[in-house]
Amino acid sequence: MENQTPIYKRVLLKLSGEAISNGKDGILNFDYIEKIASILKKCMDEGVQFGIIVGAGNIWRGRSGGKMDRVKADHMGMMATCINAIALQEAFIRCGIDTEVMTAVEMRAFAKPFVRDDAIEALSKNKVVIFGGGLGIPFVSTDTAAVVRAAEIGADVVLMAKNIDAIYTADPRKDKTAEKISEITYKEILARGLQAMDSTATSFAMDNSISIHVFGLDDCENIYKVIMGAEMGTIVKGE
Repeated sequence: MENQTPIYKRVLLKLSGEAISNGKDGILNFDYIEKIASILKKCMDEGVQFGIIVGAGNIWRGRSGGKMDRVKADHMGMMATCINAIALQEAFIRCGIDTEVMTAVEMRAFAKPFVRDDAIEALSKNKVVIFGGGLGIPFVSTDTAAVVRAAEIGADVVLMAKNIDAIYTADPRKDKTAEKISEITYKEILARGLQAMDSTATSFAMDNSISIHVFGLDDCENIYKVIMGAEMGTIVKGE
């Protein structure tokens, strides 16, 4: 059941690349991105602040590099997240949302370099801040970038909007016996080897007491529902 007021005030929203392509042939589904923007605006009107980490699975993943050097492949993935970040920014601005892109790797012609205090100031001015380039280092995923940035900006929660509606005991696309999990701890995720997020992100979130709520983005209205306290997806807690 939803509340009348948001249960979170400052949110780090993780959008996967697949989620913002929304099953569309091609890299991005701009109609769907505009729908996401309208939901963010609705939440912001309720006083919610948004930082966003965007993945790049719709364009490139480091592991897609085959025989490429892993570091170079990951560099390409970082640049791909910046493409998605700029696309989100453009759509959000068109929908009337003041938005800044900050990147972990400097590309001043396109975006501001990430500076924690600048990001917090922008959030306090009711701007959406999109973090591109992951953490600017190879060998870590945007899941890890999401929990680290959440810690840096003091987010109440990390909302992971994925193309699967929750964490399951196995991949539901491959195993019909997979069961949905409504609540779980980080220790359980690690002990059971669940592929909910990468283990680095899981360990960091556990060590820093960061709450994560995983849910599906098949309906972008789910962002608003989760922020208003609706019971859906999976909540991950430290204990």
